Amino acid sequence: MPHLFATSDLHVTHEGNAPLVDEVVPRTPDDWLLVAGDVAERAESVIGVLKTLRERFAKVVWVPGNHELWTTQKDECQLRGQARYEHLVERCREIGVLTPEDPYPVWEHQEKPLTIAPLFVLYDYSWRTPLADGLPMLAAIEQAREAGVLCTDEFFLHPDPYPSRQAWCADRVKISTERLEAIPEDHGTILMSHWPLHRHPTEPLYYPEFALWCGTTETEDWHLRFRAEVAVYGHLHIPRSTEADGVRFEEVSLGYPREWRKRARGPIPLRRIF
Repeated sequence: MPHLFATSDLHVTHEGNAPLVDEVVPRTPDDWLLVAGDVAERAESVIGVLKTLRERFAKVVWVPGNHELWTTQKDECQLRGQARYEHLVERCREIGVLTPEDPYPVWEHQEKPLTIAPLFVLYDYSWRTPLADGLPMLAAIEQAREAGVLCTDEFFLHPDPYPSRQAWCADRVKISTERLEAIPEDHGTILMSHWPLHRHPTEPLYYPEFALWCGTTETEDWHLRFRAEVAVYGHLHIPRSTEADGVRFEEVSLGYPREWRKRARGPIPLRRIF
């Protein structure tokens, strides 16, 4: 029986993480791998790691995280926003890695077919603390800054040609909804995204204000609406299994060395989903 594995937030440019890619290996020649974003910040590093993983696994499915979408001075690829995303999609196609823009693959090894839906939906600042409810977006961000947290996306994740990240998110939600609605009704789904689709995984955040950059209320019923068997995500660097409305949620992130070195179980760069 083939296995379905998942990983995310490998952050291979952080010293100590790159060697752990050697542990992301299949158990059988037919195993599949889901990569839920944040492989690296530089485009060539992202594609290099995905190419290595594709050589090991029968199928690899990738969604972008916020770090892949950053445009930094150290990256030879200076494309921004949608153009950067499209560049990464095209490079993935060249090496045989599936993306949110490709036909959804179907996992045939459970009781019913499960369509794997790689989703790129971003966030829209709608996950607020009670103190930020009803405030303008900039006021909510300022409140987070005053609490000691400000996501680096504010400097490096450009929404071009959209006027804002919220507008880009709204378009991605629309695109993703249309594709999800087209999945056959007799299929279950495996929803795969970098940002969690439901807010409950953000509850343990040390800074609850950081939830601003973690998702959107527009997706909070998708695990029910689209018949999910499991929702796979990353971003939070809080690897664990949880449940909402009887649906399993799996955070599969490795995280930064300073984080996994503190854990008794150490680094876990690969999680089995099925």
